[in-house]
Amino acid sequence: QVQLVESGGGLVQAGGSLRLSCEASGIFTINRMGWYRQAPGKQREVVASITSDGSTNYGDSVKGRFTISRDSAKNTLYLQMNSLKPEDTAVYYCNAYSLFLGDYWGQGTQVTVSS
Repeated sequence: QVQLVESGGGLVQAGGSLRLSCEASGIFTINRMGWYRQAPGKQREVVASITSDGSTNYGDSVKGRFTISRDSAKNTLYLQMNSLKPEDTAVYYCNAYSLFLGDYWGQGTQVTVSS
């Protein structure tokens, strides 16, 4: 059974930092992992992604502020979020994509940035 368990969300003031973690279990071949977010009344959007060879991609709104990384040995994904803004407030979801098995999603973790 594939599971993605996120942690690290919470409430922070604007300008602050948070680090999200996502531990994957039950899946052995992950081609790409990423973070998505969804704010109330908005569509889910990609925040950042990282492939199995370490290539990263970021949404325009988070470039220069967020850093995605991955510990393949632990099957754990991280998102370091710095200089947080109120518009970063959303539920953040971890995603794992396997070429053979498709997409898997975590349950989401709330990030709230106060002004």
